[in-house]
Amino acid sequence: MTIILDGKKTANNIIEKIKDYTFTLSKKPKLAVIMAGDNPASKIYVGNKQKKAEYAGFESIVINLPNNVTEEDILEHIYILNEDDEVNAILVQLPLPKGINSQKIIESIKPIKDVDGFTSYNFGKLALGYQPYAYPCTPKGIIRLLEEYQINTEGKHSVIIGRSNIVGKPISLMLQSKNSTVTMANSYTQNLKELANTADIIVSAVGKPHFLNSDFIKEGSIIIDVGINRTETGITGDFDFISTAQKASYITPVPGGIGPMTIAMLMENTLELYKYQRSIFY
Repeated sequence: MTIILDGKKTANNIIEKIKDYTFTLSKKPKLAVIMAGDNPASKIYVGNKQKKAEYAGFESIVINLPNNVTEEDILEHIYILNEDDEVNAILVQLPLPKGINSQKIIESIKPIKDVDGFTSYNFGKLALGYQPYAYPCTPKGIIRLLEEYQINTEGKHSVIIGRSNIVGKPISLMLQSKNSTVTMANSYTQNLKELANTADIIVSAVGKPHFLNSDFIKEGSIIIDVGINRTETGITGDFDFISTAQKASYITPVPGGIGPMTIAMLMENTLELYKYQRSIFY
């Protein structure tokens, strides 16, 4: 029987615990989000993040910048947030408008306020096997969901489809740290179907609706679908859910899988950065 990895339920439980903890604090964690441009999807994502932050008991601010904003303007806002002791976590919503060097913007965030874990400092710590101030939210959410369902990754062959700095690269490092044997692939990989059929765990983040079906998986494999694709019939993942669910032992739905976990980890990272900045450790 296939087990659905319920990210929504797990995420809600995590946020409830964060909310209970935040209630005990005299000073609340503060999350600042910078959004530049008028990307409709970004507006939805930022709105959801702000609602969850406020529900968790955090203070949150959103700095909305126009589509014609300059790098210098964004850097100035980040400088102010970096120096503001009231702000514990800074997030720059991607993508940024054309002509803006996203990595330059991200690198300007103080690592101890880098809630997404995207700066080279935090990413480098992850790559070297050390604990960063913050792990990237989506990969961290994947690991937490696997742990919630007591799925052991040790000795398992994990195939990661997608090589982005946001999901593919960091989840490969995090699974390796848990003693999984990891193979990195992408939509151009030759013999992808044959490779995927050797996997015990498949993580897909290619952003192509129904890119993978049951032919790409072996019986009993674990399917983590990070794809969020907007189609005429609604939001769907990279996997054809109906066919793959018949062969998988565990599978994440889209929506309701990794998406809610990503936001929950953003809240958890915000709280952890707050603790770091006040030398309050577990």
